[in-house]
This record gives sequence, structure tokens and C-alpha cells, in this order.
Amino acid sequence: QVQLVESGGGLVQTGGSLRLSCAASGFSLDLPYYAIGWFRQAPGKEREGVSCISMSDSSTYYADSVKGRFTISRDNAKNTVYLQMNSLQPEDTAMYYCAADVMVITTGLIPAYEYDHWGQGTQVTVSS
Repeated sequence: QVQLVESGGGLVQTGGSLRLSCAASGFSLDLPYYAIGWFRQAPGKEREGVSCISMSDSSTYYADSVKGRFTISRDNAKNTVYLQMNSLQPEDTAMYYCAADVMVITTGLIPAYEYDHWGQGTQVTVSS
């Protein structure tokens, strides 16, 4: 079955960087009809979409709050999707989750309810 395992979170100072990994199993990133999304949820807040990538053509999408700072990428050989996060700010502090489902993304970030498969999350804390 589809499994997603996030890693790479941690504590970083304002302006620092982290790279999150989402290791997928149970399906291959070579398949063109899957999409992977990154989400985050801070305490007391709703889960929000951060970025997503469509396996069909590697098109990528970002929330306005992270554009220019975060980059999503894929490594098919490792069956892993990454989220490179630069210029981190305290407001980026949250639990970060990756999600996957069968879809082709052409319009932008896809809501969380569209994804059936989720990882357990990795905590990112940015100190001021």
C-alpha cells in the first residue's frame, strides 16, 4: 500500500534553511498520474497547502507565503520528493506533512481533502 515517510525537520534560526524529504513506497514517482503535496499545520490553525508537484510533467505550485523561498523537487531514483526551505521565518513553524494521490495537477495547489495518503509529519521550528 502507499506509504509516505517525512524527515528532515528540526530547529533552525530565522533565516536558516532545512530540506524536508518525503520517501514514498507502494507506488513509483515514475508514474505520471500521481501528485505529491506538502502541507503544514501550526497549533490552533488549519492545515494549509505549501507546495505540490505533478508527476505528469513536474509542474510545481506554491503558496504565496513561500514563493521564492521554498522549492519542491523530485528524485525518481530514490522515489523521494523534497521541499527545500530557505530564509525560514518564525511563521513557518509548523508540523509539515506530505501527501499523495492519483491526480494530474494543472491549476495550482490542491486542497488537503483531495489527498488520500498522508505521512506522519515532521516538525519544523524556527526560532526568532
